[in-house]
Amino acid sequence: MLKSWLNGTVALGMALLASGCAVAAEPVQGNTSPTPMKMPANPAAAQADWWKKAVFYEVYPRSFADSDNDGVGDLKGIAGRIDYLRDLGIDAIWLTPMFPSPQVDFGYDVSDFKDVDPQYGTLADLDRLIALGKQNGVKLVLDLVINHTSDQHEWFKQASSARDNPYRDFYIWRDGKAGGPPNNWTSQFGGPAWTGNSKAGQYYYHMYTPEQPDLNLRNPKVEAAMFDIVRWWFDKGVYGFRLDAVDSMFEREDLKDNPELPGKDEYGMPRQERINNYRLPEVHTQLQRLRGQVVDRYPGRVLIGETYAETGKDIARYYGPRNDEIQMPMFLSLIRAKPFAASSLRERIEAVENNPVGGWPTFALDNHDNIRAASRLTPPGHDPDDIAKLTGALLLTLRGTPILYYGQEIGMLNNDPKRVEDVQDPIGRKGWPQEKGRDGERTPMQWDASVNAGFNRGAKPWLPVGDDYRTRNVAAQTSDPSSVLSWYRQLIALRRTHPAFLGDFISVDRTNPSVLAFLRSSPEATVLVLLNLSDKPATVGLAAVEAVRITKPLAVNGASASGSEVSLKPFGAYVAEIARRK
Repeated sequence: MLKSWLNGTVALGMALLASGCAVAAEPVQGNTSPTPMKMPANPAAAQADWWKKAVFYEVYPRSFADSDNDGVGDLKGIAGRIDYLRDLGIDAIWLTPMFPSPQVDFGYDVSDFKDVDPQYGTLADLDRLIALGKQNGVKLVLDLVINHTSDQHEWFKQASSARDNPYRDFYIWRDGKAGGPPNNWTSQFGGPAWTGNSKAGQYYYHMYTPEQPDLNLRNPKVEAAMFDIVRWWFDKGVYGFRLDAVDSMFEREDLKDNPELPGKDEYGMPRQERINNYRLPEVHTQLQRLRGQVVDRYPGRVLIGETYAETGKDIARYYGPRNDEIQMPMFLSLIRAKPFAASSLRERIEAVENNPVGGWPTFALDNHDNIRAASRLTPPGHDPDDIAKLTGALLLTLRGTPILYYGQEIGMLNNDPKRVEDVQDPIGRKGWPQEKGRDGERTPMQWDASVNAGFNRGAKPWLPVGDDYRTRNVAAQTSDPSSVLSWYRQLIALRRTHPAFLGDFISVDRTNPSVLAFLRSSPEATVLVLLNLSDKPATVGLAAVEAVRITKPLAVNGASASGSEVSLKPFGAYVAEIARRK
């Protein structure tokens, strides 16, 4: 299988290179991206493990494209941009929740897991998006909020009506203690993790907002209901799920208090170590059951995990002892790397590569819960486009599956609210000004220089468009060979066509304080990747990276090769084929 796939890939690569893509004579300065071209097909698209050779793309449906001009994005808007995603080289869309919801947490408070919220369209619209995606080689993955529901879900309405209701044990109810909540647990969204219900005469537990009561996954009926939801969507043609808040799925039955830590959190509550309601061993038992009883019975289906593991050992737990849990636990530790430097990234990446169960790496640097990388990582006085290209090169050349976030490919920046009155996000309203919320990374996609950046035809968007939309948009960057978008297209094409990107990851020059250096190597070819993570120029000798010579530059931004060394400007990136030292 590997040999035949390599043969097809090499053939595609030769055709691509013959067309002039990604090839540059030395020395090279700046981005060597070609003019827009047709993206080569992904030859692994029909394989059972297609997700290993795929590029995923997170779409926040409220913010991607608004087809009916009501200020909120929708499914028809996404369908209308499927050709853009196809041409970018996206293999799968991860769609954040579009289920019916009161929108307290913008879809992560689900009131019906088997329908579409009217503001996004209809179930027929989603069926059309699934079919259109398949026609264009773009699979659909949904967000499964497995930890909780909305308090407007029929299950909770029933559960809160009386203690003897059959749905009571779908959630976690307890009597209060000493005139207050059952224990000292706090919510991740601020305040106590318990809310009293006068009708039922008890407190119910919620790790997030009071409007998001936690499910009792110890109840076999709850497990059966959630597993049925997964089967239902698989039968409709969905290819997988990103599992939200997996670490919060279980809590100690005896409700033991969490140990308190010094100080207060951003909401003014005492800090605590959540050892009794976070990352419990039962999480892994549940994931193994989901995988074995449901997912593995549907060929080609995949689970992605929202997993904020800090080490290789931690991330290995989510693969399962026999790779029988989540196929793609996201190693989100890269987002939290402080400093974002060669040494810290090297340590994290090598830890994932060397994890004890050998699971497939999955990386992201942006998502709907974190400040965009181009804003988060750009020092004063530097060009955010260089950071956007640098982080793109990192994601798209590592061994593993990258998950991009909408707008990342054009270097979109955060557009944070300036006043508490403008905040939409519940955690921003509660935590202002220490916690400004997540609105800034969720602003509308910037398509062109027309009104509202082409997100819609003039109605006020639910969040304000970024101030830079007239110059930072898809239309402006499509025909610009030095743009961030051209850079991403170039690197995605290389992933699809160059045999080295099917091969091993080899860390080199491991003591370099400024440059993250690694090889991607297969029997057919070896590619060198050099990423200058510092705000100062850096030079790397070929001997330090096991190279005899550069044979073909492939993607270059702010770098040049001459003789026996490569010079990189601050935040420069250099990707090239090499003749490797034996």
